[in-house]
Amino acid sequence: MSRSDKAARDAAFADFVTRSTPSLLRTAWLLTGSHDAAHELVQGALVKTYVVWSRVHEDEALPYARRILINHRTDTWRKTRGEHPVAEPPERPHHDGTTADDRDRVVRMLAALPDQQRRVVVLRYYNDLSEHAVADLLGISVGSVKSAASRGLATLRASYPTNESTTEGSLR
Repeated sequence: MSRSDKAARDAAFADFVTRSTPSLLRTAWLLTGSHDAAHELVQGALVKTYVVWSRVHEDEALPYARRILINHRTDTWRKTRGEHPVAEPPERPHHDGTTADDRDRVVRMLAALPDQQRRVVVLRYYNDLSEHAVADLLGISVGSVKSAASRGLATLRASYPTNESTTEGSLR
């Protein structure tokens, strides 16, 4: 590989990192509940993505990095089995009218879900991936995605406090 090829490869990867890091960080934070663990998870995923960057197509780069992130999260969870939720997600790009208390409540509710349900709910509804994309990403069947999403949402709905400011469709 010539210097100019390596420079172009590195520039393309740097651009990918700039564009994808906020999304990967928010996903990692929702999966781990920890700001520090989310950063470590994203750094690990980006390092592994860089190693194979020359073989990754640009349109497949984010799903590839997300898969690495999820696999690494699963491996880490199996080793530690511990969660440390925090109240504020990293680098929120905009204010959507929710309060820190609302975000904290959602993170704590997600942390209470079994790991597979949490992964499915975050990928399916937060990252807005299709059932097939989630199934491919997690290496499970579409039926398992549907089941985990249904159970996860039912648990979230049951644990979500109701009051005048809560709308019926807020967790659909």
